[in-house]
Amino acid sequence: MNNRYREEEKNDLENQNLDNNLEDSNLENEETVDEVNAETSEKPVKEKTSKKVKKLEEEIDKLKEENKKLKDQYVRTLADTENFKKRIDEERIRDRKYGSQRLLEKLIVSLDIFDKAVNMKTDDPNLNNFLIGFQMINNNINQVLEEEGVKKIKTNDKFDPRYHDAIETDYDETKEEGVILMVIKEGYMYKDRVLSPSLVKVNKKPLDNSNDDKE
Repeated sequence: MNNRYREEEKNDLENQNLDNNLEDSNLENEETVDEVNAETSEKPVKEKTSKKVKKLEEEIDKLKEENKKLKDQYVRTLADTENFKKRIDEERIRDRKYGSQRLLEKLIVSLDIFDKAVNMKTDDPNLNNFLIGFQMINNNINQVLEEEGVKKIKTNDKFDPRYHDAIETDYDETKEEGVILMVIKEGYMYKDRVLSPSLVKVNKKPLDNSNDDKE
């Protein structure tokens, strides 16, 4: 009887061990399956993450490029603005400096006529007394204009196209070609500008047409 009981007890113990082994084996298999499933599920996640990272990097590069373009545009706009301000300032300075030019251009026409009139020669003593008074007025006007920057162009011997306008030519063998023979109308400077060029007669040798006449 005791032997039978022991036999059954032994069998139960072996069955229990077998069940435990099976249970452990199942757990190991489940863990292996879970690991495999985890690795399998991680692949698409990694791929998706990699794509997102790549996309973000592309967007960052694009933003950097746009930022560079905007920065270059800003620098150019700033430079254009500074140049515009500088040009406006220069124009304002120039306008202040030469603000009276148009008025003086009109004034010197009458001044030139008046200057010739008061310096005319006369034998009439009464008229001469008037002319002396007018000469004083004329001198005062010239002094005021000179203080404002208006001066007569000094006519040297040589013709200079920057200050002279040759409206007539003549030839004097005793003088060099290009020499001014006569000032027909006085010219004026306004500061560093030509207000009105001097009208002059220039010494110029005429063309030799003798060969043409012989033909």
